[in-house]
Amino acid sequence: MLFTPFSDFLQRLGQYGSHWTMLALILGFACAHSGLAYLRPWGESWLGSRLYRIFFALVSLSLAPLLLIYFFNHRYDGVILWDLQAVPGIRTTVALLSALSFFFLYPATFNLLEIAAIRKPEIHLFETGIIRITRHPQMVGQVIWCVAHSLWIGSSFMAVTSLGLIAYHLFAVWHGDHRLERKYGQAFRDLKARTSVIPGLAILQKRQQLRPQEFFRWAYLGVFSFVVILYAFHPQMVSAASQVAW
Repeated sequence: MLFTPFSDFLQRLGQYGSHWTMLALILGFACAHSGLAYLRPWGESWLGSRLYRIFFALVSLSLAPLLLIYFFNHRYDGVILWDLQAVPGIRTTVALLSALSFFFLYPATFNLLEIAAIRKPEIHLFETGIIRITRHPQMVGQVIWCVAHSLWIGSSFMAVTSLGLIAYHLFAVWHGDHRLERKYGQAFRDLKARTSVIPGLAILQKRQQLRPQEFFRWAYLGVFSFVVILYAFHPQMVSAASQVAW
């Protein structure tokens, strides 16, 4: 009888094992991704900027599918906290929010040739395009994505996943600013004063001015095409993930 409460606790903990596993996967990705970003100056001094970029990309791209597959296979685990899928307009709302999230998650502000290491990768101070809206578009995109998928799925697993992803991206806000300040010093502090993390705040406060012409770039067409392809093949992606015992 003395151990009954403890055994009940272990049983309940086991029922939510996938929640803890997902948090561990997010933590592992965060340590690898942000850790390698922090070590970039040291790594580039040893390997060169192009080779280090390739190494960084290989590590990130190797871990990301594990997160996606596990998420697809366990997204309805735990308790269903709400069920809004029958609410009129919810499917359209979720689809539009998800599409919008990718325009923040993959902003065309950055040099795509440098990301692919075709051109020598550099650390830049950007203040155009989507950076005028928010200094950390990936964080904003991740929050939008989490809100959209939480509305649709409504499970405790989805809630825990969203909290984990948002917590990591909030850390990445501080971490990204820290790395840019370490490299650029006062130049970054001046840029920081002219931009904001909260979307649109700097524009409302007249610290920044939105310039729509900066969004007419081929890279944004690429993001749009990616969103359309992702939406079209989303059921096949979920089905393929279900074939993996993970």
